[in-house]
Amino acid sequence: MTSSPAPVVTRFAPSPTGYLHIGGARTALFNWLYARRRNGRFLIRVEDTDRERSTEAAVKAIFDGLDWLGLTADEPPVFQFSRADRHREVVDELLARGAAYRDFLTAEETGALRDAAKAEGRSFESPWRDREPTPEDLSKPFTVRFRRPMDAPVVVEDAVQGQVRWDSSALDDLVLLRSDGAPTYNLAVVVDDHDMGVTHVIRGDDHLNNAARQSLIYDALGWPRPVFAHISLIHGPDGAKLSKRHGAQAVHEYAEMGYLPEAMRNYLARLGWSHGDAELFSDEEAIAWFDLDGVGKAPARLDFDKLAYVNAHWLRQADDDRLVALTAEALVRRGEAADAARLAAAIPQVKDRAKTVLDLADQTAFARAERPLALDDKARGLIAGEARDRLSRLRDRLGGQTDWTAPALEAELKAFAEAEGVGFGKIGPVARAALTGGRPSPDLGKTLAALGREESLGRLDDALQQTK
Repeated sequence: MTSSPAPVVTRFAPSPTGYLHIGGARTALFNWLYARRRNGRFLIRVEDTDRERSTEAAVKAIFDGLDWLGLTADEPPVFQFSRADRHREVVDELLARGAAYRDFLTAEETGALRDAAKAEGRSFESPWRDREPTPEDLSKPFTVRFRRPMDAPVVVEDAVQGQVRWDSSALDDLVLLRSDGAPTYNLAVVVDDHDMGVTHVIRGDDHLNNAARQSLIYDALGWPRPVFAHISLIHGPDGAKLSKRHGAQAVHEYAEMGYLPEAMRNYLARLGWSHGDAELFSDEEAIAWFDLDGVGKAPARLDFDKLAYVNAHWLRQADDDRLVALTAEALVRRGEAADAARLAAAIPQVKDRAKTVLDLADQTAFARAERPLALDDKARGLIAGEARDRLSRLRDRLGGQTDWTAPALEAELKAFAEAEGVGFGKIGPVARAALTGGRPSPDLGKTLAALGREESLGRLDDALQQTK
C-alpha cells in the first residue's frame, strides 16, 4: 500500500522593509493559485530578521496590499524573528552531526583571507573548517559555518528552470549563526519552511543561488527538500529591470490609480504564465488552469496598455454600487465633491468607456457639475441663431418625454432630427454644449439618462436663458 502524497503547502515570505512590490504580489498570487489548484494551504511568513530595516509600517503595507488583492492566508502569519531559538536549536543539531563548525576568525581576519582567496582565484575557506577548538578558543566569540560537502555537485531539479547544477567547491561555507547569536537568512528559511510543512517554494529567480545552499542544509539535516520553482522577475516595457522610471511599483499605487483587484489578479497571473491564448479569465478559471509548467523562464514585461485593457474588462463586469463607492473615494482623495446619487445615475452610462476608476471619476464630471453651467465662447457660438431655436424646440419635445431611459431618449432624438429635416450633426453638438458645458460625456441619449429628466431640462433652460 502506497502512502498518499503530502498535501501541498505554499508560502509567501516578504521582508518588511518597504511596500508590497508588484513582483512580490505576483509571487504571492502564484503561490496562492497553486495551493488553491491543489486543494492545499497558502501561508505567509514575515521574514523580519533584519531588525534595523524591518518596520511595523512596512508589515502593515504588505498585509494591506495582500488584503486588497484578496490573497488571504489559510493560517495566521508566522514572524521569523520570533523563531530564533528554534533556528539556534537546529544549528546545535548541525554541529552535533558534524555538518557545521565554529569559526573563530575575526571580521578583519575573514576579510583578509577572503581577499587573498579572490586574488588567487579560489573560494574562501576558513582554517577552522578542519580545526578542533580548544577550551580557550571556546571562550572567544565565534560564528557557526555550514560545512558543505566537497565531493559532488549540487543539483536542484527546478520546476520552472529545469535542472540546475553548481560546483560545490565554488560555494563557500555559509555562515549559519553570527557572532551575536543571530541566525542567518538561509538557515532560517530552511528551518521555517520545514517546520511549516512547505512542500513548494515558489519565488523569484533572484533566489536561485540560495536554492543550492538551502538544499545542502536540507540534506545535512535529513529533511526532504521542497519542490523549488524559481520564476522570472518582472521587467519594464523596454526589457530593463523594473524601476521607478517605468512607473508604479507598489501595489498600493495601483489601487490609487484606479485598478481593480480582480483585474490585477488577472493581469499578474498572465504576467509570466499562460494558458493557451487566454487573456481575460476569472479567479475560478485561473485556479482551474494554473500549473508550474505554464510558467515561462524569460523575464515578463510589464505592459500598461494591456493592464488597462484587462482593467476595462473588469470595470464593465463590476457591480455599479461598488463602482459608485470606489469613484466617490477617488474623488474625495483629490478634494472633489462626491454626490453618490449623481454618480449612481452616471456610472452605468459611462463605465464602458473607462479604463480605471480615475477614468470613471473624470467621465462623470459632466453629471457632477452644478447648475447653471458656465458656457464658454465656443458653446455660446454653437447655441446661436437657428441652432438655438432648434434647441428650444428640442427642449419642449423632451419635456413631454416620460420614458427617460437611454434607448428611449436615443429614439426620441432620432425622431426629432427627422421631424426637423436635418442630420443629427445639427443637433448633437448644440445639445451637448448646453447639457455638459463642454465636458466629456457619452452618447447624447446616455448623457440625458445620466443627468435625469429634471436636471437635463433645467440645463437646457439655463443654456437658452444665457444665450438670449
